[in-house]
Amino acid sequence: MILAERLALIKQVGEEIVTEEELTKLLATKEEIIAYDGFEPSGQIHIAQGLLRAININKMIKAGIKFKILIADWHAMANNKLGGDLEKIQLVGRYFIDVWKACGIDLSKVEFVWASNLVKEPKYWELVIRVGRSNALRRFIRTAEIMGREQSLDKLTGAMIIYSCMQTADIFYLGARICQLGMDQRKINMLAREIGPSLGFWKPVVVSHHMLMGLKGVQISKETLTKEEKMRRINQLKMSKSHPESAIFMTDTYEEIKAKINKAFCPEGVVEGNPILEYYRYLIFESLEKLKLTKLKICRSLKFGGDLYFSSYEELEKNFVNKDVHPLDLKENLVDYLDRLLQPVRDFFRTNAEARNNFERVRKFQVTR
Repeated sequence: MILAERLALIKQVGEEIVTEEELTKLLATKEEIIAYDGFEPSGQIHIAQGLLRAININKMIKAGIKFKILIADWHAMANNKLGGDLEKIQLVGRYFIDVWKACGIDLSKVEFVWASNLVKEPKYWELVIRVGRSNALRRFIRTAEIMGREQSLDKLTGAMIIYSCMQTADIFYLGARICQLGMDQRKINMLAREIGPSLGFWKPVVVSHHMLMGLKGVQISKETLTKEEKMRRINQLKMSKSHPESAIFMTDTYEEIKAKINKAFCPEGVVEGNPILEYYRYLIFESLEKLKLTKLKICRSLKFGGDLYFSSYEELEKNFVNKDVHPLDLKENLVDYLDRLLQPVRDFFRTNAEARNNFERVRKFQVTR
């Protein structure tokens, strides 16, 4: 694959790339390039962490990138996930890995790294301290949203500040030249770019992927808003396991998927803040080969005009805006497509006794913010 093709693949993943010029230079080298992402194990995995993550990681791998996924168990403990119970957190971490194995990630170029192994190494803590010495406290407080926390002193603990130092250190300790996380992690990645050279490292390239919206969607006000303000409002309603009614989980049944999709926000002809359209764009069109389709098929009754076929998301969106496709058409077909994509995961947990036992324990855990 030539450099231009590799770059094009990564640009499909990155809603924002800082910077594209640096990424191009990095891809032109012959060195092994490592990209990193990290996950706090807490609760069940939803389709943003499962299906979308598999799509993005596989594109990065196809572009010649090796991936390291950090199972951030100690970070989750610092963030008080599952009440800070490390045993529960690590059980969820094993369940996470089972889901990724089942949903089609190319594991030949993926390494899972546990934070609980990193913290056994004195050199790791030395780097965490060096990161902590690089800036005043207020600079780390500004990164608090990476944990889903408000940036107010009375709601932050000392452990949460250590969290920010750890996540920054993780990037360099894992040798990651690319930070490939969601847009919600942008601030910590920019901190890493800021202090990397002063610590004797590099400026990691930041490839931030889109944050999949929750099913509640977001009503965009008719008032004039900047693009940044619109995105902020949408990101506030990203898919989250702390709002289970607004998330599709990787082991949801057909009936559960249908019930949630039927209640989803999808006003006729409206694109902005519409989660149903988002799922077609980022999940279904990206999975046509897996679904054994060459074009997207929207099945409809003959009395409503019969079946429709679309070669691209843009074509589907145009027809929806023109009200040639009804929200119910999209919802009914989306249920079937998501059900087909999740079936291999359900089959894995049905046939693997150990994985099934872990999952049964995990879904009883109460998720804490």
